[in-house]
Amino acid sequence: MALFLCGSLTKLAYYSTVQHKVAKVRSFDHSGKDTEPDHEPPYEISVQEEVTARLHFIKFENTYIEACLDFIKDHLVNTETKVIQATGGGAYKFKDLIEEKLQLKVDKEDVMTCLIKGCNFVLKNIPHEAFMYQKDSNPEFRFQTNHPNIFPYLLVNIGSGVSIVKVETEDRFEWVGGSSIGGGTFWGLGALLTKTKKFDELLHLASKGQHANVDMLVQDIYGGAHQTLGLSGNLIASSFGKSATADREFSKEDMAKSLLHMISNDIGQLACLYATLHGLDRVYFGGFFIRGHPVTMRTITYSINFFSKGEVQALFLRHEGYLGAIGAFLKGAEQDNPNQYSWGENYAGSSGLMSTAPELCLAQRTRSGTFDLLEMDRLERPLVSLPLLQDPSSYVPDTVDLTDDALARKYWLTCFEEALDGVVKRAVASQPESVDAVERAEKFRQKYWSKLQTLRQQPFAYGTLTVRSLLDTREHCLNEFSFPDPYSKVKQQENGLALKCFQSVTRSLDALGWEERQLALVKGLLAGNVFDWGAKAVSDVLESDPRFGFEEAKRKLQERPWLVDSYSEWLQRLKGPPHKCALIFADNSGIDIILGVFPFVRELLFRGTEVILACNSGPALNDVTYGESLIVAERIAAMDPIVHSALQEEKLLLVQTGSSSPCLDLSRLDQGLAVLVRERGADLVVIEGMGRAVHTNYHAALRCESLKLAVVKNAWLAERLGGRLFSVIFKYEVPAQ
Repeated sequence: MALFLCGSLTKLAYYSTVQHKVAKVRSFDHSGKDTEPDHEPPYEISVQEEVTARLHFIKFENTYIEACLDFIKDHLVNTETKVIQATGGGAYKFKDLIEEKLQLKVDKEDVMTCLIKGCNFVLKNIPHEAFMYQKDSNPEFRFQTNHPNIFPYLLVNIGSGVSIVKVETEDRFEWVGGSSIGGGTFWGLGALLTKTKKFDELLHLASKGQHANVDMLVQDIYGGAHQTLGLSGNLIASSFGKSATADREFSKEDMAKSLLHMISNDIGQLACLYATLHGLDRVYFGGFFIRGHPVTMRTITYSINFFSKGEVQALFLRHEGYLGAIGAFLKGAEQDNPNQYSWGENYAGSSGLMSTAPELCLAQRTRSGTFDLLEMDRLERPLVSLPLLQDPSSYVPDTVDLTDDALARKYWLTCFEEALDGVVKRAVASQPESVDAVERAEKFRQKYWSKLQTLRQQPFAYGTLTVRSLLDTREHCLNEFSFPDPYSKVKQQENGLALKCFQSVTRSLDALGWEERQLALVKGLLAGNVFDWGAKAVSDVLESDPRFGFEEAKRKLQERPWLVDSYSEWLQRLKGPPHKCALIFADNSGIDIILGVFPFVRELLFRGTEVILACNSGPALNDVTYGESLIVAERIAAMDPIVHSALQEEKLLLVQTGSSSPCLDLSRLDQGLAVLVRERGADLVVIEGMGRAVHTNYHAALRCESLKLAVVKNAWLAERLGGRLFSVIFKYEVPAQ
């Protein structure tokens, strides 16, 4: 537990363990039985309680410091708690009050160390943490994809003064410069000039002012001759220059705006000089002066751009208000080494950039800063980039940025709203024995609907808005209300039916000539991919026609030539030597994995190619999970000698991706998968499914051959791509030599 107390705000960071339900699968025990009953499902499902770690960050106004301490005392202090970490000026100011109220010793931490630790943490764990601010863009926030190596960078912390810190590694940083002219200067001089005592009111005045009424501009000195000098006439030649000669009163708004420009330009020039001196192009700004205020971000951005001639970008952080609290918490928890884990933002429990915060059941407060509440969940395994990415620093998982594309944004938000009734119905049906399933499902509906409305108004609330982030937010909300796997019974049934057909499908394939078989295998992969309960066009068919199966799906497919068709090049490649090792990212349970993917895997194994089959660590829609894939593979091995021997000889390896999403981010994969890819020398990556190969990774550049294949099961998207419903994407790519 830690506090960061500064200015007018207190930020609280604390750790909790969260109990939530998880769906587990396991094979039936048939010991003592001669045969396995035909009607029995392939495995049993049990819902178990699991405990995971969560970090919470809450913002309080200092006027409510007593309410903050009451919250800590009532909810967070136990008999084992002896010390509370604190940093910031308030760690000294409120030390006695904290110790008296909580009966805990205050352990004061160095502010700058905490800020750096917090900054490193958010940059490593939140992919869309950093953004540029562009005043005239719509929206004005431009998020940066995090570089896999976040170091080195410059942190410019603008509090009362300015501290400039060069950060080289997790533990190595140095203060390289600063200035006494900072946020305190703006506040102090602003109060003298305008008689306005509140910082936020001063910024509000500045946002309405015209600095040119007070500042002397280049055109005021040179007139029209400024053009011959190569200077812009609107450039400030002298801050407050007109006040020395003008015989009139200046408005508070104009003086505040002039002062803001003066301070920001000075800070921007300093930051540029230090960035140039140390050869750094990443400069992050934070501190009390910034706090997500558009007017300060705008002036800092202009200054940096002007003085660096566009070579250095001013970057801001979504959660900069929490850096000190996060760092203080990490300092206090060093014995548990929280940095050894990967963490993920929980969209269900976090408020968004410039959006309304969830209720915290605390005294009403005036909103300040960009965030009021942030939750981070500890992931089971460390996440790293896929070693086969051509350039991890430029990799962007998502194909379409809905923040930019207003038409696509409107369509997809409406699409998710219209699908909500079906998701609620499926969630309730997955827990028939639960007495409160309907009530919880309704709470889920309200929470997710609220998130969608926030994203209509502030599409930048959680970083770049994409189909992936909409899907992930829905999964987070389902988990919050204890619906861990709404499709578990559907998957169980579909896996059982598909397993019964496996041998007849492989017998039919084996009877074909080589070339005919290759096309049949690909069509099988594509037909299997039709069975996606996340696509309304498919779920409508599956709900209304239970007999819709593998052969019916094949007939739905677009005839060749496909919308994207590299099949001829793929066939030609298959006539060459076998690949050393194929990494396959699987999509759906049932027909997809069993009758589509496994026959394809079997053919690769027969050719002499090792296979790594990667499945989701946790559930999402009807996607196959790692746990389910182990049972499916075991059942197939009992029927098929090729798969059996490959498993025995470890030429077929089943691994988890580290993800619980219907999409795929190749920069955040299970570390064990990355190690295996290196060890086995994978030279082919196969990505199947609309979520993994179209919504994400369609443009992903890899250092080896890749197959991206999917059936487009959304009519609007198909039309946008130039096709029709059930158009086929078959994209075989070879990296440029």
